[in-house]
Amino acid sequence: MPEARTAGVCLITGAARGIGAATALAAGRAGYDVCINYVTSAARAEQVRLAVEQAGGRAMTCHADVSREAEVERMFEAVDRSFGLITALVNNAGVASERHPFVDIESEQLRRVVEVNLLGTSYCIKAAIARMAKSRGGAGGAIVNLSSAAARTGGLRIAPYVAAKAGVEGLTRALAPELADEGIRINAVAPGIIATDQQPLDDAAWRQRASAAVPLGRLGSPEEVAQAILWLLSEEAAYVTGAVISVAGGR
Repeated sequence: MPEARTAGVCLITGAARGIGAATALAAGRAGYDVCINYVTSAARAEQVRLAVEQAGGRAMTCHADVSREAEVERMFEAVDRSFGLITALVNNAGVASERHPFVDIESEQLRRVVEVNLLGTSYCIKAAIARMAKSRGGAGGAIVNLSSAAARTGGLRIAPYVAAKAGVEGLTRALAPELADEGIRINAVAPGIIATDQQPLDDAAWRQRASAAVPLGRLGSPEEVAQAILWLLSEEAAYVTGAVISVAGGR
């Protein structure tokens, strides 16, 4: 591996694809040592790791289901051993709701959406604070949580996802003043309709409808969301905490 550089250590959850993968590559290019978290896509995570290293960065992959606190702690400990204490956390891991009337949603699906999107984010934040907080011997750091434009606009028959992402925004705002004295900034990014493989991109009619719903007239790219995340992690955003930045084309 190349010699360590000075931007810091960045852990990105759900980084094997889409926005997470784009953020991992951008972080590596910015000089971070990058931990690429995944839960099912080991081969994709390895591809992202190779891409980061080919771009001149250092990277590792780390399997963990963020909805399980013990797995989260083991993941952070693995990063501690390989790169040292993290200075940047991006909570990108998430699962979407299947579209059903709320009365028909199975309790297991409701639980899973909340556990991954909200509790998983919470577990990772707790582990990061334990390493970043000045009162615990840390040097501070920055956290970016992934919300969704749906937390503000709502969404038809995806109530669990909307509620969980609204919770992520509330958690972000609640923790900002609590963590300020610890030298930790915490913000959120709320993407709109982003062109990832989780969308039916091959459906021309869907793309036309989706683009027409966006004032800027197109879908966003994972790289555009990643740039907003990297800005919030950087010293250029040193006076920004408790913010939720929309990257949704005006939607």
